[in-house]
Amino acid sequence: MSNTKFSPKYVAIIAMFTALAFVSVVVSKVIPNVAGFLSYEPKDSIITIAGFIFGPLSSVIVAVLVSFVEMITISTTGPIGFLMNVIGTCAFVLPATVFYKKDRSRRGALIGLCMGIVCMTVCMLLWNYIITPLYMKVDRSVVVGMLLPVFLPFNLIKGGINTGITLLLYKPVVTALRKARLVEPSKPGNGKTGFNLGFFLVSLAVLVTFVLAFLVLIGVI
Repeated sequence: MSNTKFSPKYVAIIAMFTALAFVSVVVSKVIPNVAGFLSYEPKDSIITIAGFIFGPLSSVIVAVLVSFVEMITISTTGPIGFLMNVIGTCAFVLPATVFYKKDRSRRGALIGLCMGIVCMTVCMLLWNYIITPLYMKVDRSVVVGMLLPVFLPFNLIKGGINTGITLLLYKPVVTALRKARLVEPSKPGNGKTGFNLGFFLVSLAVLVTFVLAFLVLIGVI
């Protein structure tokens, strides 16, 4: 699927994933921010699912499109927000989709997503150190003091929640698209893709754990 050409059907599906990711951003605005400006958005899980189906390049296309639509509609952070959105999303989805492309199995998906969490966390610590002082108009020492107690747990938790969502939704989404003949059927030898109760329960446990951690972080519980 990762070699899909830019056919009208492919463009339509990419547009659909872009729209779904944008809607998820709008809906997530009801979730309280961390430190006044860090907002959780589930769009990375939707973009990762697109990448799992069509390959890493497709996930980058959706990431850029969604971030651009955000910038010109609901975002108040302008080009800085656009840049941070693209970097953060790509840092998460690219390791996940590249690894899954090599190992199209539950194990491959889980390892790739864990790699994505680590990569995104490291990248966002670096880029928040560089960009956030400009955005917040504060001394860099203020941001340095926020890196470990604020940015580190936020990005780890955000990545964990999106990992859980991706693991839970990927199979139903790709199955529905196959039934609608919007994507090709799975090929033999690409790893186990059928429903597995144990994998489902582990995925649900991952999601619940990180959701609870996020609620603790924003002070709800």
